[in-house]
Amino acid sequence: MSAYTALARASYKASVRDATTLFFTFAFPLVFLVIFGLIFRNQEVAETGHGYIDFIAPGVLSWGLASAALFGVSFTLMQWRNDDLLRIIRLSPTSIWSVVGSRYAVALAIGVAQSLLFVGVAMLPFLGMRPDGKWPLALPMMLLAVTTFLALGLIVGSRADTAEAVAAIANCIVVPMAFLSGSFYPLELMPGWLQGISRALPLRYVNDGMAYAFTGFGSMTDYLVACGALVGFAVVFAIIGVRTFRWSHSS
Repeated sequence: MSAYTALARASYKASVRDATTLFFTFAFPLVFLVIFGLIFRNQEVAETGHGYIDFIAPGVLSWGLASAALFGVSFTLMQWRNDDLLRIIRLSPTSIWSVVGSRYAVALAIGVAQSLLFVGVAMLPFLGMRPDGKWPLALPMMLLAVTTFLALGLIVGSRADTAEAVAAIANCIVVPMAFLSGSFYPLELMPGWLQGISRALPLRYVNDGMAYAFTGFGSMTDYLVACGALVGFAVVFAIIGVRTFRWSHSS
């Protein structure tokens, strides 16, 4: 068994073993979806003919993907460092890319499962989401979302030394970003200066891309801009994460 396979298996087991992690990865975003879906049930956005659920669901899904990717890798790295596992790995021929790549594979698998479950629930009759014909474009956007926020989680996981620190830092990043990026609240209803701030946040571009994929709202140019922005964020976060990576508390 290769080091990559062994690390991927360990990451997977760590992800599915903890009931709290599973709840916040799969169930918690669905709670928000159902609440917002029932509040705005049978209401339509006049300009598009789509129901409100078609606009709410992509934003909540984007937030769920971002949270899972960020929390997942940061908590795993913190735990492995505390258990001295990272130091042991470093003494072997295993590179940092094998460590990150193994967690990336698990994060992608979780992202796919999360998206399928989320969209399946959103399409149930009591919510009534109707995906646009462009829905396949959600797949590359999901890939970019997981990549970007996993890279950000690499930074958090390298700095935080306790589970409480991981939760505090990650929440301070994701929760304000979700509100400022329009995951729960339409950007069009925000003041202009807040809309400007949202352009500096990666979740804004995940929301834009998912909205275009599921509702057709916007243009292909907007979608491509969102993809390009996320690639840029991912590269910057990855460079910082690799440069600040800590194999042990003393490094």
